[in-house]
Amino acid sequence: MATRDVENQPVLGTPDDFADRPKRGGRLVVHVVIGVLVAIIAGGWGYVMWSMTAGGSEAPSQVVTFNVVSANRAEITFEVYKPDDRVAVCRIRALDVYHAEVGSKEVRIPAGGGSKQIKESLDTSGQATSVHIQYCNLV
Repeated sequence: MATRDVENQPVLGTPDDFADRPKRGGRLVVHVVIGVLVAIIAGGWGYVMWSMTAGGSEAPSQVVTFNVVSANRAEITFEVYKPDDRVAVCRIRALDVYHAEVGSKEVRIPAGGGSKQIKESLDTSGQATSVHIQYCNLV
């Protein structure tokens, strides 16, 4: 068995002890495939976000005031900003101290009159601590 003097050489060898790496081809194809996948995912995410906003058919709304009348009733006064010739549908929600829904109601605002201030009351299944507008969409 032959031994070499390891004190003067690296333990794992020198670069000359190993063969050259083979040339790797096809990286362009991999990058193109990754680019196409990223574009598809970004386009899908954009479509999801666009559809969540109802395609621009939202009617801006604002809570003016709310009042918890009793353990099973709440009132809300809110404003809806909409075009004169469009109908809007708003969903109002009452939440308890744990942010669980204890009541909800859909309110239909007829065409005409443009921006309106509306006062609504809703029945609740428990003591509400807040009332808010979940959405207002133009129909």
